[in-house]
Amino acid sequence: MSIDIQSSGFTLTPAIRDWTERRLRLALGSLGDYVLRSAIRLSDQNGPRGGIDKRCTVRLSLPGQPAVVVAQQSDDLYLAIDLACDRAGRTTSRRTGRNVARRRDATAKSFDQESIEF
Repeated sequence: MSIDIQSSGFTLTPAIRDWTERRLRLALGSLGDYVLRSAIRLSDQNGPRGGIDKRCTVRLSLPGQPAVVVAQQSDDLYLAIDLACDRAGRTTSRRTGRNVARRRDATAKSFDQESIEF
């Protein structure tokens, strides 16, 4: 999985980059192999004025499915990153689980129809 991290409104330090990559990999776990690409956008809307304006947007590209896009806003950038990565991991897990369940159901129906024909 390739991870593209970009920032707007502040300088992306190595510490923030490492934290973001680590949190995304932790949130995805073994599903990281299933994700084709990930793009993370970090932004600070108000700059040094403060406020609830730190935003983390995570976009995960999945094979054969619409992309998972999650955005989280907070007054703390690290908290926004944590929450967005966790939500992206849960959403990806749900999507892949549904996908597996659909395939399982389709296989079961196919098997039932074949057994009826005998």
